[in-house]
Amino acid sequence: MEMTLNINGEARALDVDPRTTLLDALRNHLGLTGSKKGCDHGQCGACTVIADGRRINSCLTLACMMDGVEITTVEGLGKPGDLSPLQDAFVRHDGFQCGYCTPGQICSATAMLDEVRSGWPSVVTEDLEGETVSLDNDEIAERMSGNLCRCAAYPNIVDAIREVSERKLAAE
Repeated sequence: MEMTLNINGEARALDVDPRTTLLDALRNHLGLTGSKKGCDHGQCGACTVIADGRRINSCLTLACMMDGVEITTVEGLGKPGDLSPLQDAFVRHDGFQCGYCTPGQICSATAMLDEVRSGWPSVVTEDLEGETVSLDNDEIAERMSGNLCRCAAYPNIVDAIREVSERKLAAE
């Protein structure tokens, strides 16, 4: 099946089997290996990418479903020497150990901060009618619960996310 995927702001032509997952298309056909295949069942979040501003598990998504969708991978968030704020905070807070889950964690956290900025409540949000969401440790943990870290770097991941969210709030 021929298709064009919009990946990190660039149109990329592909000719793949219609059963090809977005994750396999990214890694095996486009050479974008930042997204990882962890469980291949949508349970670990290592494959998380951003599709039209929303985080998705690319292992559960067929590539052919992404026609016309703007997909952002960890490679599209920053580059060596020009890291995104979250990438930089993950490095400074040691928000990774083996690093396998890190690309999915960073993509998920990037989209999650946009959700918070838009006022989307979560299951632990205290004021569902409020226009702003307070991003405390419980809120971050709930919103990032789809991304597992086998090394248990969670406290450092939370610290990195909180720092970036506080910097963004101060800038607004």
